Amino acid sequence: MMRIEDCCRESGKTQGEIAKRLGTTQPRLNALLKGRINLFSLDALVNMDTRAGLSVRLLVKRAA
Repeated sequence: MMRIEDCCRESGKTQGEIAKRLGTTQPRLNALLKGRINLFSLDALVNMDTRAGLSVRLLVKRAA
């Protein structure tokens, strides 16, 4: 979520333009940028990251 926010801020584009590129709507992107992460599945966030040109890595560890 934070990386998507960074990409949005750095792009200089409108939320509508960014949302279209990420495959979502402007109101959904706005919700994400306002920290309403509970409205998004992990899958949706990974898809947006990929469309933003970000690399996603999942690390699973044994509990300590």
